Parts: sequence; C-alpha cells; structure tokens
Amino acid sequence: MPIGPARMPLMEHLGELRMRIVRIVAALLIALMVFYTATPTIIQFLLLPIAQSVGIDPTTGAAQLYILDPFEAFATRFLVSFWASVVATSPIILWQIIAFFLPALRPKERRWFMPTFAAAVVLFIFGTIFCYLVILNPAFGWLVDQASGVGLVQARLSTYIDIIIKFELGFGIAFELPILIFYLVIFNIVSYKKLRRSWRYVYVGLMVFSAIVTPDANPVTMFLMFAALLVLYEASLFVARIVLMRRIKQQQEQELQEKQAS
Repeated sequence: MPIGPARMPLMEHLGELRMRIVRIVAALLIALMVFYTATPTIIQFLLLPIAQSVGIDPTTGAAQLYILDPFEAFATRFLVSFWASVVATSPIILWQIIAFFLPALRPKERRWFMPTFAAAVVLFIFGTIFCYLVILNPAFGWLVDQASGVGLVQARLSTYIDIIIKFELGFGIAFELPILIFYLVIFNIVSYKKLRRSWRYVYVGLMVFSAIVTPDANPVTMFLMFAALLVLYEASLFVARIVLMRRIKQQQEQELQEKQAS
C-alpha cells in the first residue's frame, strides 16, 4: 500500500488518516463476519490445552463448559470472533499505522521499519503459540487444583474464554520486548553498555512485568513468562550488538577514507 509524502497540508493528513482507519475497520468487519460463523471450532481449539482441567463431554469428546444465560453465548462468540479478527488482520492494522507515521522518519530510520515490522508480527504470533502450547495447561491445572477441598469448580464458558484470551494477548504483547530493546539501542535512546551494566535491574523489572501481565497468581506461569522474556531480552541485545559493531566498523572505514582523501 502506498506511503504518503513527508510534507502535506493538515487536511490531506487528516484525509489520509481517515482512509487508513476506513481500511482497518473494513478489514476487521470482513474478518469478523467470517470468524463469527467459525466460533464453535475456534472455541474448541482454544479449550483443547485445558480440556483435562475442565472435563470432557463423553458424547462429543470436546471440552465441557457451561452457559448460564442466553446472552452469554452470543457475547462469547462475538468476543472470540472479534479477537480472532484482530489477530488475523494485525499485519494490515500494523502496516496502516506504520505507513501513516513512516514519512515523518529519516531515511536511515525508515530502513529498520520493514524488518522490524515483520519481526513484530512473527514475535506476536510466536508469543501466542508459546502460551497455547506451554502455558495454558499448567496455568489452568494449578488454578483448578486450588479448589480442592474448597468447592466444586463449574467451568463457565465466558469466564474461561476471557482468561484464555487475556493469556494469549498478554504473551503476544510481552514477546514484542526484543523490538523495544532493539530500537532503544539502535536510536541511542539507551546505550548498549548501560543496558548491559544494569542487567540486575532489568531482570528484576522483567520479573515484575511477568507478575503483572500474567492474569493469574500462578508462580509457574510467572516463571515461564520470565524465562521466555529473559531469553528474548538477551537475544535482542545480541542482535543489537552485531548491528552496532557493523555501524562502528562502517564509521571507522568512512573516517579512514576521508583521511586518505585529504
């Protein structure tokens, strides 16, 4: 999709903003209509990792949850289809937002946007997959076990779906950490050496962030998220260091050429 010029009158900027918002809304509405019809399949797919925790219907073999009022079924289907649409159209949404602000950046800053845009989409998807395969089962298992000797857990559909969506979004957003670290270092907002020296404070901050983002009080969930963020943080610093080494080498070569020319 085209990118507007760097300088435009105010009304043209507003017109471009309206055009991009219309594209986002149109993509969401189309995806919403498609995913709403497929919500039963999506819901069963979301419940698959926690089926043992909530119980399985012997007749259908699917996870067995309860709906307590008529409006709950519609609200849950709409919620699932909406977030499925947001995830499915996230590349379009992100690109429309980036393309609006891209003309204001310098050419040297622009060249990082396309690779990091693709990396942001991949990291978000990877975060949701990590949550689905690794986190949901132990998290719900621990939560359900807390009811042992206290009461009988009634698996309500809307409540469980809401928790699963929060888990998925939380991990998807948390896995964007490398993009944040990369830009902080590359644009000299925070130096690489400062981040490297302050690793103790960063680790504590990641642990606190993991406790805040995880929607339950499960220490297992918090530790798994902290471990994943720790790996991503170190990997982002490693990539930033390689880029900085190349930049320093290029600057040194350019200075040497200038000295030889003079």
